[in-house]
Amino acid sequence: MGSMKILVALAFLAIIASLGSALFFMMRGDGNDRQRSKHMARALALRVGLSIVLFLCLLLAWKLGYIQPTGLPAVMR
Repeated sequence: MGSMKILVALAFLAIIASLGSALFFMMRGDGNDRQRSKHMARALALRVGLSIVLFLCLLLAWKLGYIQPTGLPAVMR
């Protein structure tokens, strides 16, 4: 159970890092727009791929019983 939490945390960090990389290439002010957009597109594609893999891993972990949905607690008024 603990290793699953670490895996999910690492996946989120990788997604944030690839988003930061895309932002870096977008904000960099060199004269080569084609190269900059190529790097930015690659970083964003990596972020999308990592997001999909994380989602599939969460579904697999749920299916195998590693994680259980708990829902939101009922609020008594």
